[in-house]
Formats: sequence, C-alpha cells, structure tokens
Amino acid sequence: MSKVICLWASPRNISTALMYSFAQRNDVKVLDEPFYAHYLKNINPDIDHPGKKEILDNQSTDLKIVVKEIDILKQQYGCVFIKNMTHHLRGADFSFAEEWYNIILTRDPQKAIISFSKVIPNPTIDDLGYKLQYDLANFFTSKKINFKVISSENLLKNPKEVLSDVCKFSKMKFNLLMLSWRKGGIVEDGVWAKYWYKNVHNSDGFSPWVNKPSEEINANQFELLEEAKHYYQHLISYL
Repeated sequence: MSKVICLWASPRNISTALMYSFAQRNDVKVLDEPFYAHYLKNINPDIDHPGKKEILDNQSTDLKIVVKEIDILKQQYGCVFIKNMTHHLRGADFSFAEEWYNIILTRDPQKAIISFSKVIPNPTIDDLGYKLQYDLANFFTSKKINFKVISSENLLKNPKEVLSDVCKFSKMKFNLLMLSWRKGGIVEDGVWAKYWYKNVHNSDGFSPWVNKPSEEINANQFELLEEAKHYYQHLISYL
C-alpha cells in the first residue's frame, strides 16, 4: 500500500536524525523539508534564513505543486517519509494531509529556544512551531484523523521502542537498520544542510540520552517560553 508519512517537527528537535533513520530503509523515499521555499516566499518572506536564495532556487514555492510532487513520488516509491518543519505550513489548509500518516515531534521548549537562538536570534512563537503543532493536533482531532505525538526526549532515551511504535502506527515493520547510519550527509539532504546539520553529520546514530541541565534563557524570552510551554503541555498529553 502506498503511503506518505509526514513528520510535523518543531525546529532544533532531532528531526534530521529521524529522517536519516528512515533513509536507511530500502522501502522508503525520504524528503527533506519540501515546503521550505514555500515558507520563505509566501509565509515569512522577510526572514533572513541561512542559504535563503539557494533554497528558493532549488525548490518550488507553490504549495499545490509540492503536494503533487509528493503524490507522484508516493506512486513511484510506494512509501514517502517527509521531514517537515510545522511552521513552514503556517496558515495552510491541512486537508491535503488527511490521508497521510501524521506524526508530531515535539521537545522541551526551553532547550529548543536556546538551540534555535544560536542560529536565528530572537525567535518568535511562530518560528518555534509549538502553536501550529497545537493547532494541528486540534485539527486532526476535530476531523477524527488518527495522529501520533512523540518527543525527542523519549526517542533519545529508547530509540528502538519509539521507532517501533512509529512504524506500527505507520503500518510498516520496524527495521534494525533504522538505528544507525554512516557519518556524513545523505543525498537527500536539503541545500541548507551545511548551515544546520553539523551535529547529525558527525553522528552515526541517535545520541545517548543525557539529562543535562538546561541553559538559562535570556530575560526577554521568558514570555516566549511560557507561551511555548502552554502548547507543549497540551501536545505531550497525547504521548
């Protein structure tokens, strides 16, 4: 049965590692953030992301065209795994995803804010994706569409268990190959990989969980953290 598995991730959240995991399978075609150019042109055209021009030159900015391309790949490969940043589709009609296997990946907001701020200073709640993940969960619930929420913390603590659950949800068998990969990039990496993927390029599997104390956020991010926590608490109620 052909299918699309869509990972609705918040930024700085080991979503690339999860994409690398699925890329190890020979029965899955992975796509790296296919809606990125759409986001940069139509959702947040004023934002200055690293490699912006290169992204716009390498991807379609038309949401309908991207969705059609995904459907073509689904027919060609049978199974497509999309690593998607949720905020890339802010304001979109999510109905195109109703038949997809939808997985929401979330993370402790304080750690996400600190990590994101090291690349993009002064992120907003829209940049972090928590509100849209919350809206997405409500949309799926209202439409009685099955979806799954996972956390990066749980994935790092027990990758085999969480990946097995994700595979079961997606109606496919877990494959041990998903637990490791070769260091360096994969051919499916987006053109932005050189700016964002250093850690995963230096890894050969999911990093062991280490419960490090969170760095302190700066004073002007307290309100952002509290807002993100509100949506995060709602999301983890689905775990």
